[in-house]
Amino acid sequence: MSGANEARAPKTNPLNGFEETVKDFWASRPRRPHGGRKVAGVAAGLGQRYGIDPVVIRVALVAATVFGGFGLVFYLLGWLFFPSEGDDVSGFESMIGRGRSSMTTAFTVVLCVALIPVVGWTFGGGWFGTSGGWFDGGGLIGLALLSIGLYFLHRSRGQYNRPAPVVPYATAQAATGTGAFTMTDTTTATGTAAPDWDPLAASPGGWDLPDPAAPPPPPPSYEEPPAPQPRQPRSKIGSMTLGAAVIVAGVGVVLNLNGSSWFSVAHIIGLVLGVLGVGMVAGSFVRGSRGLIALAAPLAIAGMILTTSPFTGFDLKGGVGDLTATPRSAAELQPVYQHAAGNLRLDLTQMPLTGPITTTVSNGAGDTVVTVPATADVTFDCKNTAGSVSCLGHSGDGVGQSPITGTELGDDGAGGQKITLHVSNGVGDVEVRRG
Repeated sequence: MSGANEARAPKTNPLNGFEETVKDFWASRPRRPHGGRKVAGVAAGLGQRYGIDPVVIRVALVAATVFGGFGLVFYLLGWLFFPSEGDDVSGFESMIGRGRSSMTTAFTVVLCVALIPVVGWTFGGGWFGTSGGWFDGGGLIGLALLSIGLYFLHRSRGQYNRPAPVVPYATAQAATGTGAFTMTDTTTATGTAAPDWDPLAASPGGWDLPDPAAPPPPPPSYEEPPAPQPRQPRSKIGSMTLGAAVIVAGVGVVLNLNGSSWFSVAHIIGLVLGVLGVGMVAGSFVRGSRGLIALAAPLAIAGMILTTSPFTGFDLKGGVGDLTATPRSAAELQPVYQHAAGNLRLDLTQMPLTGPITTTVSNGAGDTVVTVPATADVTFDCKNTAGSVSCLGHSGDGVGQSPITGTELGDDGAGGQKITLHVSNGVGDVEVRRG
């Protein structure tokens, strides 16, 4: 048996490799529809092309813009390279003379110019600046995630809803009746003329026949009502995703309470959003995760606020509610007073005149008030992420303000009890006063 005579089976899957998948995506790339679009129709085009809810795609692009910045770059690229519905080519291809597009050349140039600073902003740190934010390289990670997701999406669903090829205007056939020369005689055949005499020699008035009877009306048609569609079983992806998000949030909170500094509130929200994003993408194939958007949207806003503003003082450690402490000896004085939420009041006026004392006061959300003796020499640093600060005559107000530091002697001058205070607050008011 010769190997030359063996016939190979033809390839049934046109997307057998990376190159074929990329070429097929470009040849059948989505069209930006006129209906259902919010801005340029990029998300609506992707949703129609691959049978996915456009709301899920919009949420993914917004999340990619907030966490890394590449979502905006992807949207501008889609605006430039996805043809609009009814156009021959995209706006960028039309600008270089490849075909006709409804996007003007001037607007295409504006999009190209706008893409340059957006790309630089994305790979220079995005919302999180050049200092790293949540993590360095967020733009590169967003580029990789969106590219890989689009690649596998096209491999799995690229055979559906393929756009019909647009016939260029120049190749359209001429309509009939435009004066085009043909070899066909267009003269209507007259046929055989009817004779103008009666062969039976009968008078025309004798042919007085009754009018034919009208046909009976057709019986009324009866159409059976369509059978009700069976209700599809509800997908469990939404419930599973919500459960996984709760577990991830709980694990993050536990690790934060056990001293893991990386699991801050902002990081925990980011991890939960990642779980919700995976669930929404998976559920978009079976229409079972739309309800997760109601949870993902406010979390995305909260995450953006926490990352764009320096909310570094908010901590989950400590109790919840009002806390009041009045130590009366060095043994009762704690080195750290930490509270998660509520008002915290520390009174040091009952401390005996012993050696120097140092304590740290940290509150996540609420008002913090520390009272020191009138004659004490106090060295302090007061930090508040959002709210007002008043530390022994030094004050400030706003969001993300710099720490207030200094040393204030007592009413009797130098020689009083030495007290060192480190006060930090997340949201609320901070006050250090004399008793």
